[in-house]
Amino acid sequence: MSIAGELVTERFDYDGGRQVTVYVPPDPPEAVVFAGDGRLIARWGGVLEASAVPSTMIVGAHRPADETLRLHEYSPGFDPERFAAHETFFVGEVRRWARSRFGVALPAERTAVFGVSASGELALALGLRHPEVYGAVLCASPGAGYRPPGVMPSPLPRAYLVAGTLEPFFHENATRWAEALRDADADVVMTERVGSHGDAFWREEFPLMVAWAFAR
Repeated sequence: MSIAGELVTERFDYDGGRQVTVYVPPDPPEAVVFAGDGRLIARWGGVLEASAVPSTMIVGAHRPADETLRLHEYSPGFDPERFAAHETFFVGEVRRWARSRFGVALPAERTAVFGVSASGELALALGLRHPEVYGAVLCASPGAGYRPPGVMPSPLPRAYLVAGTLEPFFHENATRWAEALRDADADVVMTERVGSHGDAFWREEFPLMVAWAFAR
């Protein structure tokens, strides 16, 4: 899909040189989505351009090449030290850079954190830990490395989850989170699409998630 906006990539010192790719919409951004797996997600700006959603910037931090390291960065239970280092990078350094580089300093109600699969776990973890930063969690097909805590924090961000009917493991994880968040009185949407684990239906759901998060 063609993109009318601009893609900007910057390399940071974190982890020996980690890249962040930003989708800059053609019009001044009214909202911003911070995402893991950013090399993939930032390029979905074209999907937003084709949809009736507010002008939304995507700030996508790239993943490490090693899948084990990705899981350890994105899910707090495996390697708490590595998760904490990535959390500091993602929530602190990347957000400060986006503010200074693009002049984007939006309140929590205009800011979301998004992820798919393992980075869906990251979105949930960071949303619960930083509701003052991310007013909405957008999560597709989360893994099971990070599960709902026995006692939910307060306040909670709003949450929109999606999973495929042909990925029962991930569908179960998404449903578990949706039920736990609802039980804690969070504002939750849970949808399902026909599909297996992959980015095709994630990409199709993304503009619906953005519209839900920011069109009010």
